[in-house]
Amino acid sequence: MHPNDLPLSRSQRLKARTTATHQQLDDGIMASAPFSSKENYARFLQAQYSFLRDVDALYEHAGLAALLPQLDERRRYAAIAADLDDLGAALPADGPEAPLDINVDLATALGWLYVTEGSKLGGTILYKLAGKLGLDGRFGARHLAAHPDGAAQHWRQFTAALDSVSLDAEQEARVVAGAEAAFMRMHGHVGRTL
Repeated sequence: MHPNDLPLSRSQRLKARTTATHQQLDDGIMASAPFSSKENYARFLQAQYSFLRDVDALYEHAGLAALLPQLDERRRYAAIAADLDDLGAALPADGPEAPLDINVDLATALGWLYVTEGSKLGGTILYKLAGKLGLDGRFGARHLAAHPDGAAQHWRQFTAALDSVSLDAEQEARVVAGAEAAFMRMHGHVGRTL
């Protein structure tokens, strides 16, 4: 059997299904030139903060914690609040009600966490761009700094857990819908903030 003939994993299918939405989001963010000045970067942080506030309940989700024992270490909400404080930027006012709580079903939670955890891979590139503004993991760019084990290792741990869960067809659809909803939620924050 040729490697290309192997069935795609859940994480690979999610990537394929969300590529267009993901690219639109990336294009929208970069069109605002978030790394051209600290002011633009602060607006980017405000959009990111709103999204991380939306997903913060995931890090207390019992089903996700069972799959990822160090789930709480992946949380970035406090780090981005500190980044905004470093820049003297206000925390965004509460926006629309958070779409998630700790009781969200596991399949939907997995879709949202896929987007949240995946953003850390792109964060490694953004971290380098923030460095050009004099920001780093101790000041202004904490939430972009990679885990000490490395962003790629953390991503592999997450996708291994994601791919290991047994789901039926309806739950599989909810994973995809959750990921799409997460991308669209961030689109909304970018549109309001940048």
